[in-house]
Amino acid sequence: MRFRLTTWNINSVRLRLDLVRRFVRQERPDVLCLQEIKCIEGKFPEAELAALGFPHIAVAGQKGYHGVAILSRLPFTLGERRDICGRGHARHLSIELGETNRTASPLILHNIYVPAGGDIPDPAVNDKFRHKLDFLEAMGAWFGAMRNKQKARMIVVGDLNVAPLATDVWSHKQLLKVVSHTPEEVERFERVLAAHDFIDVMRRHVPPEEKLFTWWSYRNRDWRASNRGRRLDHIWTTPALEGAAVSMKVLDKARDWQRTSDHVPVIADFVVGD
Repeated sequence: MRFRLTTWNINSVRLRLDLVRRFVRQERPDVLCLQEIKCIEGKFPEAELAALGFPHIAVAGQKGYHGVAILSRLPFTLGERRDICGRGHARHLSIELGETNRTASPLILHNIYVPAGGDIPDPAVNDKFRHKLDFLEAMGAWFGAMRNKQKARMIVVGDLNVAPLATDVWSHKQLLKVVSHTPEEVERFERVLAAHDFIDVMRRHVPPEEKLFTWWSYRNRDWRASNRGRRLDHIWTTPALEGAAVSMKVLDKARDWQRTSDHVPVIADFVVGD
């Protein structure tokens, strides 16, 4: 089975529906995972997105800055909506691609939106940062408790809101005390990776010593000139899918689109055997 997978923090799917159309027509993803859809399920533009060639849609909606969705050309079985940190937030959705796609062994796809964490990197005074740390710890415990680490076929994508490597931020030294790159977050993020021996797909295609960003702040008037970015969006696989991601690209030109998200799409092509 060959398919193109994209993860994108859309920062309001209804506000940026035209950009989703533009992206889909240009890049032709088979599966599109969106985060921060900012709408309840009844307000999700399902008919408009189905018209783009996605007959299979799963949504975990919520008012405010939460919500995730998975759009697919491939048939799937709905997995679960896990309340990862017990706060009632719609931040996770999973599906299973299995026999209907001519693959005998199931393939589980998780779409996750990790809390941003606010501005102050101190859990004692900032509940949003405490929530983020708790969320990452809960993720690690959840994945760590899963069995068959070498055989399970899973893909994890999403806005994980942590830039773990020094080359995942524009300045490692200046961002050590900035939420998304603090040692407390990076340590927990690395524990989640290790919990199921996940493979960082993006860094398999772009060497760790090279800069790699997926987010640029709206505060930068000329984001490309300043290039003060961070890699907040990720694609992981389990060891059983080693080498299945045959290509990967960050569509940074989408950051130039009018009224766009501050995140850009991350695209990976997969070839998965039975």
